[in-house]
Amino acid sequence: MNGSLLCVTGTDTDVGKTVVTACLAATALTAGDRVAVYKPTQTGVGPDEPGDVDTIAALLGHPDRLTVAEGVRMGPAMAPVDAALESGGTAAAAALPGRNWHLDRIAALQADHETVLVEGAGGLLVQLTPDGATIADLALEADAALAVVTRPDLGTLNHTGLTLEAIRQRRVHPGPLIIGSWPAQPTAVHRTNLHRLREAATEYRHPWGGALPAALDTTTVESMYRAAAGLTGTLSAAEGFLQAPSIDPGSHPAPATRSSRLPLFG
Repeated sequence: MNGSLLCVTGTDTDVGKTVVTACLAATALTAGDRVAVYKPTQTGVGPDEPGDVDTIAALLGHPDRLTVAEGVRMGPAMAPVDAALESGGTAAAAALPGRNWHLDRIAALQADHETVLVEGAGGLLVQLTPDGATIADLALEADAALAVVTRPDLGTLNHTGLTLEAIRQRRVHPGPLIIGSWPAQPTAVHRTNLHRLREAATEYRHPWGGALPAALDTTTVESMYRAAAGLTGTLSAAEGFLQAPSIDPGSHPAPATRSSRLPLFG
């Protein structure tokens, strides 16, 4: 088996990557896939605290066909290399796994799952490894499409344009462009930016993925699968990713007692 692979990045931190990744995973689960979500580097959480992949498993009700895994974890809420420097100095930063280590982990997950999602840290060009690899580098070397999560607020056109331009310059497969949090009462700025973001998606050949509502109820599994249904068409258009069937917004896979969680690699 060589499962489909999609990487997920954002135009900045806190734009909704984790919730979007959960919705993408829900789409693949509803299609019947075994799904893995991998976070190469997790920062800003302690050893016993839930990380982003644990949040994704909880949002989806811990289905038995979902595996979640982290590469490395560091406590400081900083970019990965800087978090290692802060917590353990230059020796800790130098000891971070390199790009090939992460690529091997991704390939191992692809061997056992029909769909693999890889969520980056922060924005597109945040360095994840001592050799300077970014989520863009991992996507390129793994031959994956790269989804982009953005925001609708003032300033997004520049941030999104820079991100899409960098993806194109690096010759990474364009994945869906998705607004991570759409306000319940959008202003003229939000509505205009929505129009411009759709234009940017067309210009840079990214499938348009729509928007998740800011008021999305993340406390119920049903609401997550309903939100995922709105992104289904996006996944079917993502190059090299998933040809997903239509989803019944009222249904979702029955959760098991726990999803499978791989320990930290090391």
